[in-house]
Amino acid sequence: MAKMKIVLAYSGGLDTSIIIPWLLENYDCEVIAVAGDVGQAEELEPVREKALKSGASKIFIVDLRNEFVNDFVLPTLKAGAVYEDKYLLGTSMARPVIAKRLVEIAERENADAICHGCTGKGNDQVRFELTIKALNPNLKIIAPWRIWDIKSRDDAIDYAEKKGIPVPVTKKRPYSMDRNIWHLSHEGGVLEDPWNEAPEDVLLLTKTAENASRTSEYIEINFEKGVPVGLNGKKTKLFALIEKLNKLGNKHSIGVEDIVENRLVGMKSRGVYETPGGTILFAALKNLESITLDKETQHFKQHLSLKFADLVYNGQWYTPLRESLSAFFDKALETTTGTVRLKLYKGRCYAAGIKSPYSLHDVDIATFSEDEVYNQKDAEGFINLFGLPLKVRALKLGKKK
Repeated sequence: MAKMKIVLAYSGGLDTSIIIPWLLENYDCEVIAVAGDVGQAEELEPVREKALKSGASKIFIVDLRNEFVNDFVLPTLKAGAVYEDKYLLGTSMARPVIAKRLVEIAERENADAICHGCTGKGNDQVRFELTIKALNPNLKIIAPWRIWDIKSRDDAIDYAEKKGIPVPVTKKRPYSMDRNIWHLSHEGGVLEDPWNEAPEDVLLLTKTAENASRTSEYIEINFEKGVPVGLNGKKTKLFALIEKLNKLGNKHSIGVEDIVENRLVGMKSRGVYETPGGTILFAALKNLESITLDKETQHFKQHLSLKFADLVYNGQWYTPLRESLSAFFDKALETTTGTVRLKLYKGRCYAAGIKSPYSLHDVDIATFSEDEVYNQKDAEGFINLFGLPLKVRALKLGKKK
């Protein structure tokens, strides 16, 4: 019989580094590693050599950067989706695009199963597996953390040392990190106790507020139909735009969030997230929407944003509801075209100007100066009708007394 073929989601981190030899020990199999480039910024070639030396028969390093930002980050940005008021869903969005490519490669290689290195306590296992089930339910899923004897990160480090596999963590710095063009997350170690202040050395993308620039900086971001298309008057593709905004966010200490979040699997978990460029884009788009969306659409969008964030966080990207909500946001933002000026300073994005050819803000109507457009006497009749239910109720209650 032919050996079992297993496609492994491979990052070169601690978990996936030890999974290759573990799979070879416990399955009569061939391991095909797949590393997805979603803008991690580090050199991926060492990952190729490491996977092959660890026992993989081959490795695919796939460029997912533009697909990630255009097909996953952008819809989430347009939705205004933020999980529990702080988390801009960097890891949550990256998992379905990676899992999608895992399925494609598994089908092309006639593989029997897909393996991932997510722990049984985390959200990522759900995100990977729901995507696989949605795209090819016939593929078997192997999750070593749910079945092997390794019980902790210290155990995993010991196993790696035993096998002679170099890993990017130590027992002195055991943080679990996930990086892409949108963010960098940090969990584990001293961060597990919410009473512990995050050490300064945790931050890798963003300066601390104390070390941030002492001088403010103005920038202008251009949007077309809710899509960021330019910076300071220069047309820029989305991936490059995020890269530039990441540098600006780093300079001004923008986008660091320390959060105790509610994981999908039932527990609370503390994490530190760095999302410099993403935080700037969210602030800019929200400001632009304030003049391009009517009240009912703007308020209803806020409700749907919460649901969209839950869907992304829960790994439900490939669902009819998520797709339907994205269609709503695309329609709602058809006139969200214009320019936003922001002042960046010491961790904050200050609104410094908004303009749009579709602006619903009319100076002639809103002015506190004398005008001939708005008849203030009309307000009396409006208030009488708007307050009629209150008046009737008060009269009825008064009669009962």
